[in-house]
Amino acid sequence: MSFKATVLTLYPEMFPGHLGFSLASKAAERGDWSLDAVNIRDFAGDRHRSVDDTPAGGGAGMVLRADILAKAIDVVSGDDARPRLLMSPRGRPLTQKRVRELAEGPGVVIVCGRFEGVDQRVIDGRDLEEVSIGDYILSGGEPAALTLLDAVVRVLPGVMGNAESGTHESFEAGLLEHPHYTRPAEWEGQGIPDVLTSGNHAAIDHWRHEKALDLTRSRRPDLLEDTDDEA
Repeated sequence: MSFKATVLTLYPEMFPGHLGFSLASKAAERGDWSLDAVNIRDFAGDRHRSVDDTPAGGGAGMVLRADILAKAIDVVSGDDARPRLLMSPRGRPLTQKRVRELAEGPGVVIVCGRFEGVDQRVIDGRDLEEVSIGDYILSGGEPAALTLLDAVVRVLPGVMGNAESGTHESFEAGLLEHPHYTRPAEWEGQGIPDVLTSGNHAAIDHWRHEKALDLTRSRRPDLLEDTDDEA
C-alpha cells in the first residue's frame, strides 16, 4: 500500500521542497509514497480567488474562511480514511510515536494555515487534528508540513534500506540518541572510546544506553518523566 499525502496550501510551488531529494525522492520514484499539493484558491468562488476575511469581533490580520477550506478538504479527501491534519502552533506537539502511527496508515491530508489562522468551524466540522512542530511561529504551515512528511516518509517500510536505522535514533526509545564515532581513530588528540572498538557487543549496548541516559538527563529531562529509565 502506497502512502498518499495531499497538502492543501496557498503556495503549492513550495512542494515537494527538500522531499524532492535523497531518500524521499527515491521512495516516491519507487511508488512507496506520493505527494499532491493542491491550491486552496482553486476552490474560491470570486474572480479574485479570495480565501480569507476579517476576524469576527475585530482584530489584526485575516482568517481562512470555513466554506472555502471545507470545500477543498471535501474534494481532496472524500470518504477516505486518511487523517486530516492542520499544522498549527496551538496543536499537540508532533512526536516520534505519532509519526510511526501516521506511517502505518494510508496517508494524510494536511492543511497549511496562513494569516491569523483558520475559522474554528471548519476545524470542528471537518475533524482537523491540530499538530505543532514546536513552540514558535512560522509564516505558514508549509515548512511544518514538509517537516512532518519528512519524518513520516523516512520510516515507511524500505525507505531507509537498513530496517534498524530508524530504531536506534533519538525519541524512538524515549531517549536522545547516544554519541557516534567513526574513522580516523585519532582526531585532534581525541580518540574513540575503547569500548566501541572492543568487540564486546553487550558492553557496547550498555555504554550506548548509559550515554543516551546522560544526554537525556542533561538536555531533555522531560522525556524521562514517561519512562522507567530514571528509576
